[in-house]
Amino acid sequence: MNSPLHHDDEVKKKTWKQTVLLSFQIVGIVYGQLSTAPLYVFGTMRVEDLASQEEVYEIFSFIFWTLTIISLLKYAFIVLKADDNGEGGTFALYSLLCRNAKVGLFPCDRSTNEVMLYEETSPSKINTDSRARRAIEKHKIGHYLILFLALFGSCMTIGDAVLTPALSVLSASAGVQRSLSDMVPRMFSKSQHTQESVSEALKRYVPVPTACVILVGLFMLQHFGTRKIGFMFAPIIAVWLLFVGVVGTYNVFYWDVKIINKISPVYMFKFITSINIGRWRLLGSVILCVAGSEAMFADLGHFSKKSIKITFICLIYPLLILCYAGQAAYISQNMHAQYFNHLSESMPRHCKHVYIVLSLLSSAVGSQATITASFSIINQCLALNCFPRVKVVHTSKTIHGQIYIPDVNWLLMIFSLIVTVGFRDIVKIGNATGLAIICGMLVTTSLMSLIIALYWEKNFIVSACFFLCFGFLEAAYLSACLLQFHKGAWYLVVLLAVSMTIMLSWHYGTMKKYEFDLQNKVSTDWLIEVSPGLGISRVPGIGFIYTDIVAGIPAFFSHFITNLPAFHQVLILVSFKSIPVPYIPESERYLIGRIGPKDYKIYRCIVRCGYCDHIRDTGDFEEQIIRSIGEFISIEQSDIESMVPPDERMIVVGNSAPDGNALVPLDELDSCMVNNECQINPVGDTLESTSRPSKKKKVRFMLPANSPKMQPSVRKELLELIDARESGSAYFLGQSHLVVRDGSNFLKKFLIMAYRFSEKNCREPPVALKIPHAALVEVGMVCTI
Repeated sequence: MNSPLHHDDEVKKKTWKQTVLLSFQIVGIVYGQLSTAPLYVFGTMRVEDLASQEEVYEIFSFIFWTLTIISLLKYAFIVLKADDNGEGGTFALYSLLCRNAKVGLFPCDRSTNEVMLYEETSPSKINTDSRARRAIEKHKIGHYLILFLALFGSCMTIGDAVLTPALSVLSASAGVQRSLSDMVPRMFSKSQHTQESVSEALKRYVPVPTACVILVGLFMLQHFGTRKIGFMFAPIIAVWLLFVGVVGTYNVFYWDVKIINKISPVYMFKFITSINIGRWRLLGSVILCVAGSEAMFADLGHFSKKSIKITFICLIYPLLILCYAGQAAYISQNMHAQYFNHLSESMPRHCKHVYIVLSLLSSAVGSQATITASFSIINQCLALNCFPRVKVVHTSKTIHGQIYIPDVNWLLMIFSLIVTVGFRDIVKIGNATGLAIICGMLVTTSLMSLIIALYWEKNFIVSACFFLCFGFLEAAYLSACLLQFHKGAWYLVVLLAVSMTIMLSWHYGTMKKYEFDLQNKVSTDWLIEVSPGLGISRVPGIGFIYTDIVAGIPAFFSHFITNLPAFHQVLILVSFKSIPVPYIPESERYLIGRIGPKDYKIYRCIVRCGYCDHIRDTGDFEEQIIRSIGEFISIEQSDIESMVPPDERMIVVGNSAPDGNALVPLDELDSCMVNNECQINPVGDTLESTSRPSKKKKVRFMLPANSPKMQPSVRKELLELIDARESGSAYFLGQSHLVVRDGSNFLKKFLIMAYRFSEKNCREPPVALKIPHAALVEVGMVCTI
């Protein structure tokens, strides 16, 4: 028998094995962009700005301290602590502020927050009513400013996903071109003129086509998902890092071993004291050395803090320092050579072939981190109603964050190809990328200062010191990037204008629609009182009414029954409500309530979802709602005091035991025929289900084995629910068309115009909700704002 001490050793050994395994996987997924930054940091600097050996030493000192202060101190030791139940990124910080400072601008009214009770699912750390919290909660402008910061940071992530693939792949392709221009001409002719002609042809025609081919291949691989293509990421980046680290060490000892002494802050001080515009512009390239640091926090949900820190401190950070030190040592002694500031030139001749292969592979892999981050951030924007409806494919059943968005993927590819073909210059692309990186970091710094004051409840001085220390450094880099605005950085502003317009217009249009629904909803008493007068008849089956409001009857449904006085024997009003938390447990997801007397059999179901949940994409969503209502009916008698119809009080369901009094699902394999059962089941994920008969799991329900113990009224209502389910389902959706009043200002007209354009070109609500077309009823209404 094993002793307790031996058991503890086994647990610790297993934990360390898991940490080491995660640390290896992180190398390719999280640190790909950071590891490939040496391809373009020195390469994006203008040769004329590197005037002396002393300037190279000063730039290397800046690179060392920028990596140390921003990547190591800020992200690895401070920002990683601000996780939202294990999730990171801009929206994690925003959700923490929504819960702890009540600054959320979700489309909901005051009663919605009371009904959903999301504070219970995420314990708050609010212990004191600070002056700062009261000021932010009181002034609405602060709410909009924080939302704007979150959206601005998201736009910078999207811009980075467009620019970084183009920059890294084009840099690697240019390195290939320079290596080939040294080798190929001598293979064909001894004529100096012919050699120069071939070299010029290679320079002009090799980099851009090669980069475009790699980019197209990279984006075409995205549909396989991170889970499949991620297996090759870690080995490629690990080999690349070891290669550049070893080469960097060789260059340090071969060219200038004293380069290690140049990390002294004295060289930074010398740089600042003799500053001019040309030298200050160099900082716009220096900031590229920390490109990808945001991924350490954004991808926190996939890994643990310990593994992220261990990998960065023990592997990434020292190898990158050695790489930059070796490149700086080479540049300081070879400033007379052509292309001396490019990484490919610092490679020893016998390593050129290895560099060509590794640089191309690592540049493609390094770009993956930014593309994946953009998918994640857009998925979170969807939950916040700040992005048009797009198809989200979850490529892993175990890791929630591994997703693929086809429409966004192809748009990113098109914009990235436009950058590559349009600019053809890594200096201009690097200017735009540097601006995107530093703007994203400034957003994180601003939100983190609020987190320190409002969530961690530290002294205001601590929050101000964090903001001033990191904000001052990042503002200096921002000013350097803005000096390059006319030399490529303007393209980021174009991307920002497009993405921000889409996000703001969609959020604005969604809010206006919700306000219209609130103003025009009718009370539940109206439905009860008007039914006898209209002669409303009840037809067999279940009617699902999808609405955003959580109290009252939506205007589109009252409009429907007024003109067509009939609805199903069971009505279920379904509302999706996003909550500023990453995930909602299955047992706390569904809130069920009753509308009117029992004889009307009208229920309300509020489905709470976090900004990382994907419950709408599950095929058994309808069955989950029916099971929840069955559970609600079975426990209503014991919770009768809380079920007061006028208040429409809701209760959380999902905690019943398997042998309880709720409905029991019975799975049967039926043929999914086009004109038979398919119209009452959700549409499948694959196109094959609509083109040929296939086997699809159909869920039927029955009463539990101990059903004789039920009260007769409960048994009768459950049987009626089962009969209605067997009769089929219909789905009611409101189609609101926004119209701007005459005399409205230009901004409102522009936002509504952009919203209507996005609405026409995004996924239809029935498709997004997987509603069968044959069972859909859409009711159109005009919303004048």
